[in-house]
Amino acid sequence: MQKFLTLLFLSDAHARWRFWGAITLFVLNCIIGSIPGARAEAAEYASGLVLHSCGYSVLAFMLFTGCQGEPAQRALKAVFGIAIMGAIDEFVQSFFPYRHGSVDDWLVDMAAAIIASTVMWALWSLRKRPAA
Repeated sequence: MQKFLTLLFLSDAHARWRFWGAITLFVLNCIIGSIPGARAEAAEYASGLVLHSCGYSVLAFMLFTGCQGEPAQRALKAVFGIAIMGAIDEFVQSFFPYRHGSVDDWLVDMAAAIIASTVMWALWSLRKRPAA
């Protein structure tokens, strides 16, 4: 099972799937978040802080493992990707009368991305790669 999970979540063989999976999840998040009442229903189970932190941490993980390069490059790509995604998300929200774009939400997205990318950078640097 560990070998399967490693192949699925960490191998270069599925990196492209993780990258495009992150983009797809982000687009779905924007669409579902634009449905009237959807955000209010989600707030019954978790606060905006928790939703943003968890969601954008997962997206940062997927971007980190879906990109190519050294760990530092992957971390920067993930953080910059989340910066753009978070800004787009908040911009889209500003068009709906029942939602509002918030710089505070974007800052939470950025904090989640920085923390997730830093952890991944540290773990990826320790990772043993199979000999070629």
